[in-house]
Parts: sequence; C-alpha cells; structure tokens
Amino acid sequence: MSHRYSALAILFLASGRALPAQQALLTPRDSALHVLNRLAYGPTPGLVDRIAREGVMRWVDAQLAVDGPDDPGLKGTLAQYELLAVSQEDLLDRFFMGRLQRRRAQPMTGADGAMTPRMRAGAMFPGREELQMLLRELPELVVVRGVASDRQLAEVMADFWANHFNVFEGKNLDRVYLPDYIEHTIRPRVFGRFGDLLVATAKSPAMMVYLDNAASIAPGARPPDVERAQQERFRFLTRGIRGGPGRFPLPMLPIPPVGDSARRLAQQRRPTGLNENYARELMELHTLGVDGGYTQKDVTEVARVLTGWSVRGPREGGGFVFNDWAHDRGGKTVLGQDFPAGHGEDEGMRLLTLLAEHPSTMHFVSGKLCARFVSDTPPDGCVDDAVMAWKRTGGDIREVLRAIFHSPDFWAAPNTGNKVKTPLEFVVSAVRAVGGVPDTTPRLANAVARLGQPLYQHVAPNGYPEHEEDWVN
Repeated sequence: MSHRYSALAILFLASGRALPAQQALLTPRDSALHVLNRLAYGPTPGLVDRIAREGVMRWVDAQLAVDGPDDPGLKGTLAQYELLAVSQEDLLDRFFMGRLQRRRAQPMTGADGAMTPRMRAGAMFPGREELQMLLRELPELVVVRGVASDRQLAEVMADFWANHFNVFEGKNLDRVYLPDYIEHTIRPRVFGRFGDLLVATAKSPAMMVYLDNAASIAPGARPPDVERAQQERFRFLTRGIRGGPGRFPLPMLPIPPVGDSARRLAQQRRPTGLNENYARELMELHTLGVDGGYTQKDVTEVARVLTGWSVRGPREGGGFVFNDWAHDRGGKTVLGQDFPAGHGEDEGMRLLTLLAEHPSTMHFVSGKLCARFVSDTPPDGCVDDAVMAWKRTGGDIREVLRAIFHSPDFWAAPNTGNKVKTPLEFVVSAVRAVGGVPDTTPRLANAVARLGQPLYQHVAPNGYPEHEEDWVN
C-alpha cells in the first residue's frame, strides 16, 4: 500500500470508523469528491479538502445523523418564502374558495361591453395569478435548499422520495395540496421508516387526488343522505368558509338546486365506483415493482381495500378522511393474504404494512436507491446489502442508506464518476461549484425547467427518469 493510502487508513482508524475495503483504492480527495457527487449536489470551494482532512466517513455519518431536513443556517433565507408560512387550509381559503369573494370585484366586460378571453379566464379563476406566484416558490425552494443547505443528503433524499412518490401539480387541486405534501409528508420522513412514509403518502390529499383514490367507492355505495349533503352545501355557500357568517353575501352566489334537480346533480357529482389507478401504481411504482409478483386480481382487491380513503372538503381543510359509507366491507385476498369481511380503515393500514414489508418491495426500492447512489445498473451486491439492512431494521431508511454507502460497490472504481446529472443536479451543482448564493427569484428553477425537468410537472406517476439515456442526446 502506498504512503497516501496508508495515510487514509490511519485517518479512518483515528476517527473510529472502519475503512470500506474498496475505498482504500481511492485517495482521500477522490473519496471526498465521490461522496459529494453522490450524497450531495456536488462540492463547494474548499469542501473537498476539508472533508478529506477531517474524514470522509465521518462526514457521511454526520449527513445520516441530521435531525430534520432543514438546515438551521437557512432559517433567514427560508423566511423570505411566504409559502412556508401558509398552511394547506389557508391556501384553500385564500385561493380556492376565496375566488367567490374576489369574483365580486372582477370586471366582466371591456370598455365596449364585450368580455375578452382574458376577462373570461379571470372571471372563472379569480386570484389565479396570485396563486401561481405563491406556488412558484415550491420549485424555487428545491434549488435554494440544494445549493445552500449543509444537510445535503437530506435534500438529495427529499428529491428522491418526491420523485418516487410523484404527484403532478396540474391535477385538479393538487397545485394547492402539493406544498403540504412536500413540506409535511415527504421532507420530515426522508430518513424514517419506509412503512411510515408509505402510509403518509397514501393518506395525503395530493396523492389521493392525483391517482383518483379520493373518488373510489364500493360498487353501489351511496352517501347516507343526499338531501342532507345538499342542505349542508346551501348553508356553506350562504355562511362562508368554516362557518364565517356573512363572508359571501347570498345575492352574489349561485343558488344550489333543490328537490329532484338536487338529487340528479348529486348523482352526477358523486363518485361512480371502484377506481384502480392508485392501487396499480401503489404496487407497481411505490412498493413491489412491475415484476413484484402481483396480478390484475390483486390490483382490484387492493382498490377494494382502499375504498373510502378520501379527502375532506375545502371547508374542512382538505385533509384525509375515511368515508365508511364508501368502503367495500366484503372479504378480499391480496397477494395470497386473506382480508376478512367486516373491516374498515384498519384493513387499509394492514395492506400498507403488508406491502412495505414484502420482499419484492425491499428489493425494488433498494434497487432504486442503489441506482441513484451507485450506478444506473445497480450491482447485485449493493442491492443485497441494502435488503439485508432493510430486513434487520424493519425498513429504516437511514440504515439502508448506511449499508449502501459502506458497500464495496459504492466505492468500486467503475462506479465513481459514472453517472450523468439530471437537470436539477446539473444546475444546483454548477452554482455550488463556484460558491454561488441563490437568489429568491425563479431564475434557477426556470433553468432546470428549460433543461427538461420542470419540478413537480411530470405528468406520469413514475416520476422523472434518472438514467443516462434519458438525459443525454
């Protein structure tokens, strides 16, 4: 062993950390650069030398040990983003139901009495520009945190999980639900247990709306009282949001239909039956993988298990709700496991546990993690190490990652410098490389979008691709 490799071994022994065997083939600077290009969005000036001097694995362990995804050093920067101070409930109030109030001041015609297309759009969606300006901060935050946060691995994992559990912001009200989904469903759980993250995404309004589970009901199910629902709607429109008396004067509001017309309208607007979209993507993309051993029958049975998992109305804040009347209480069989008749929300929780702990899920998700951090074609040894850690810890993401970073495959020479950056990685790493400070404008996020990765705008549920062939022309 040469002098420089001996020095690296001494450095690791001094830090109390075992030296991964393959890392002995890299210099301290090479090792530091490698982890910064994989566990972070690239180096900043001087950071490679500092990590090489203080210990590469010590830096890796520090990245894995952070408590919470946000760097306290970014508090001042993040305070400039209004979106972080607005709750999902506030967004619904201000930009969805609030359009009724703003419509009163919206000019309906031009000077000559004619309604222009822009005016028609404004009449239909008052407050739209204000909403877009605020929600534009969400992709900006990805770039700002990626550039400036010292908790680099947490930012990389937030991007990974947001992509794994992809939600398209253009689907119905998901533009309003998405900030809460990212900030309160994904980011706090980037290093937690996979099963907890799976449950959180399954119960999120953003996911249920995106993949239509909010509209999935047992065949033939009916709400308990159509007339009561219509009366509630009437009271809501005349009293305002969450019981605020007099916020929307009655003459400015459309009068809801009553009697037979109310029943017909309720029939038209009511979900019509079983929807399998979320059930399919839950198994194919979120857990088991396309080759995970499930059948179309399993897809249907999973959809039945999840009937009634829905979203509260805007008046109630839009959170998760289990509608017992919409649930299929018959017996089901999923992946050979019997789900006896007569159960409700609890069988959905049992289903998610079954999927989170399934061997196919361990292998599929571990493979995706190894593809992200090691190679587009994940080595079997790396995947096996990750799966073993998953089994040993019950799906502790932090320990699965630790196993990957200690795997010989992570440090093997063919797997260093072998991955092509996505547009997000390219833009953020370029700013970091020159020691740049991100501003609070959308310019950098727009640059990512122009390169082909507009954040949160991937329509399909599989998320943006990460393999070389998808980004190199």
